Amino acid sequence: MWITVAIICAALVAYLLKSWFTSGPNPFDVDTREPLKPLVSDKKEKNKVLKQGFLASKVPSNLDAIVIGSGIGGLGLAVLLAKVGKRVLVLEQHDRSGGCCHTFTEKGFEFDVGIHYIGDLLEHKPFRCMLDQLTNGQLQWEPLRNPFDQVVIGPADNRRVYPIYSGRDRFPAELKKCFPGEEKAIDEYIRLSKKAGRSVWLMALLKICPLPVAKFLVCTGLAERISFFFKMASRSLTDVVNELTENKDLRAVFSYIFGTYGNIPKDASFSMHSLLTCHYLNGAWYPKGGASEIAYHMIPIVEKAGGACLVRAPVNRILFNDAKEAIGVSVMKGQEEVHIHAPMIISNAGIFNTYQTLLPKELQAMPAIQNQLGMMKNGEGGLSIFLGLNGTKEDLGLEADNYWIFRENNLDELCETYLRGDREESAKTVPLLFLASPSAKDPTWQERSPGKSTLSLVSFANYKWFEEWKDGKVTNRGADYKELKEIFTESILEVVMGIFPKINRDKIEFIDAGTPITNTHYIGAPKGEIYGADHGVARFSAKLNATVRPQTPLKNLYLTGQDVFVCGFAGALAGALTCGSVILNRNLHLDAIGLAKRTKSIDTKKKQ
Repeated sequence: MWITVAIICAALVAYLLKSWFTSGPNPFDVDTREPLKPLVSDKKEKNKVLKQGFLASKVPSNLDAIVIGSGIGGLGLAVLLAKVGKRVLVLEQHDRSGGCCHTFTEKGFEFDVGIHYIGDLLEHKPFRCMLDQLTNGQLQWEPLRNPFDQVVIGPADNRRVYPIYSGRDRFPAELKKCFPGEEKAIDEYIRLSKKAGRSVWLMALLKICPLPVAKFLVCTGLAERISFFFKMASRSLTDVVNELTENKDLRAVFSYIFGTYGNIPKDASFSMHSLLTCHYLNGAWYPKGGASEIAYHMIPIVEKAGGACLVRAPVNRILFNDAKEAIGVSVMKGQEEVHIHAPMIISNAGIFNTYQTLLPKELQAMPAIQNQLGMMKNGEGGLSIFLGLNGTKEDLGLEADNYWIFRENNLDELCETYLRGDREESAKTVPLLFLASPSAKDPTWQERSPGKSTLSLVSFANYKWFEEWKDGKVTNRGADYKELKEIFTESILEVVMGIFPKINRDKIEFIDAGTPITNTHYIGAPKGEIYGADHGVARFSAKLNATVRPQTPLKNLYLTGQDVFVCGFAGALAGALTCGSVILNRNLHLDAIGLAKRTKSIDTKKKQ
């Protein structure tokens, strides 16, 4: 009986979506790819686009929307709106556009802060098609080597290395070579991951369909019955993988990529984890020319429609009228406020910054706002280390891949002990380390920076370890803060040199660490989190996803980005697509799929 009801309801929802979400303008109506232009590597030229400082005189007139934050969730939405003729102003508090897609340069070394590798970019796939449209075909992608990830477990005297290959057949085949006798467990893990990942469509539906429909699907329990994603959402990653195998190394390998969303396996939702497994099944890519290429090719589209993207523009509050309708924002220019008005305000600043900082106190207290805040919590703080090295990738033994390094295979225990421990002691025993070389991945690097290489290292750190220095000057927080950073850096450096024997201290020309309070300063993360709101089991309940939607409880105020959908580059863009669907009153997810099919057909005919 329930199966029949579910089928009927799914058909009803599909009909309603087709009826209600095809009336607005379609940013994917035509293929806007242009002939590829030469790569611009001159930083001064790129900064003319990426570092346009805020002045009241630069604010366009007759705005249709204001977007707070130029991360990919905000900038992506601005481009979608620009493509249907909307005049959008994007405001960024940092001194350059891009959010976690920005780069910075120290001592001649360019570092990416948040883009390490992106999946699902095969030609004519909907995600690739969407990115091509958002950059008019100017953003190029370089595939990583295969294997794209190396999972390293154990100390130097008992180190095990498990390569992770892309390819729907090769991925399981190579795992089975590493774990003979575990074929059944591997097949079942992949089956469950694919089944959960493919049914994430209902998450988008709950956020863009009329609220009564969303509540009906949640309250009747149909969401869990229709979607395997929601059925598995309440199960932790640890519970699922422990049922599949007794092999502790295989459990760790199944779980290794939890670092891309920030929850240890026992707290992570299997459904969230399945999205990452599926995301990289067909491979991994890196943007040619570095991460700054992303914003560099998106901003001109916003400008062409009459909009702008301005930096050093910290929004200190959202403006409302007496009817509690959002009507504009206030930007701090020195000690003065500059008020900018628009009929629509869209925040990519995250749910906590938006509701707890940018709203007036009386609106923060609204039950509907408090209800959403009560459903979410801050994610774990991020720790980053940047290494500038003398030598080419060949000199240093670097490849276009990533390393996930774990002290041992008991991931939950190690991470919990670390995060709950004394900060000085924990700094000496970082249990998880992501290591990658942006310079080795980018084929344009050696031409731009000959004889140099970079390493980016990422882990997690407790915000409370650094909180006492949060109000200090960002470039000089004191000797104690510097000493703590050095303890982390030294212990991590020992791991790096153990994995890459060609790297030694003589090769290191630059090294620095970014802590959770660094993230607060540069990307506006309230608790130093790099993935926004926490991605634990509670985040993926059907009820939460029907409640936290692009349309806020306040008229004309919308949310976009990773807190609307999920974290990461693809997740934040999905948030932008979801928000755009609500604003434009059409299902942009389906529109992107439709254009991908059309462009594939056209491109295939051209080749014949």
